[in-house]
Amino acid sequence: MTYVPAVNDYVVWTDTLGKVIEGWVYFVDSTYITIEIGVRDKPECPYENKVLHKKTHCCVLCFHEDWHQLEYITSRPSKHHNTDPWGGQLSEVSTKPAEVAVLCNT
Repeated sequence: MTYVPAVNDYVVWTDTLGKVIEGWVYFVDSTYITIEIGVRDKPECPYENKVLHKKTHCCVLCFHEDWHQLEYITSRPSKHHNTDPWGGQLSEVSTKPAEVAVLCNT
């Protein structure tokens, strides 16, 4: 049986070049998914009255033809649960190593 990704699944994606990406499935469509690899707080802006989104999410696209390269690890009840996929509770939202953090900074 082939794995079908779902929102809030934690996956490890090893592509054909051997690059390993891991994170939470953030969005699912019939043609692609996004894997959230990093989260950080947005800086405060004195010119905005209301900030709808409080976090910046760094996501990677994984197209349907690559789903066979995904390894399912675990699931979380919702995006609001800061569950460590390797067992335990996180005090803050997990972020990836510095090399990925550089990709996420704008």
